[in-house]
Amino acid sequence: MSEVMVDKDSRPWYQQGWPWLLIALPASAVVGGILTVIIAVESPNALVVDDYYKQGLAINQEKHRLAQARSMQLKALVRNDGARLIVTLESLQPVTDPTLTLNIIHATRSELDQTLRLQRNSDGSYQATVEHLRTGTWYLRLEDPQQTWEIHSRIRIDGPFQTYVTAQD
Repeated sequence: MSEVMVDKDSRPWYQQGWPWLLIALPASAVVGGILTVIIAVESPNALVVDDYYKQGLAINQEKHRLAQARSMQLKALVRNDGARLIVTLESLQPVTDPTLTLNIIHATRSELDQTLRLQRNSDGSYQATVEHLRTGTWYLRLEDPQQTWEIHSRIRIDGPFQTYVTAQD
C-alpha cells in the first residue's frame, strides 16, 4: 500500500505571496536604476568647472588682490533692507572709484547668482538695487573696477541683513 502525497494548496502561482516577493526585489532595483538615470540626466552639473587650469590661475590673482586689501586694511559694511544694498567702506587709503562690483553668489545654485554695479553716493557710500535673495548660504565678493583689490565673506541670509566683508583667506 503506497500513499500518494497530494498537495492540498492548488491555487495558481500568481495568487500566492512568495512569487511576488521574489519578483519585487529585482523589480525595485530596476525602478531605482531608472530613477537614478532620470535624476542624473535632468540635474545640472553647475558645480563642475570645465577649465581647472584657468581656475588655478584665478586663485593666484585672488590671493594678490586679497593681500592688497589687507595692506589697505579694507573693510566694508554691507546692509540690505530687502530692496537696495548699501556698502560703506573703511580703509587706510580712501576708495574713490565711481563704481564697485559686488558679486552675490549662492552656495549651490548658480542660477541665483547676481552681479551688482554699486554707484557711489555723495556721502561716500555705494548703493544698488538688489533682487530678492532667497534664504540660504551666500558668498559676497566686492572688488574695484581695476581689480586691484578684493574682499569677500560668507553669510547666511534669512531676510534683510547687515554684515562686514573683509580680506579674509
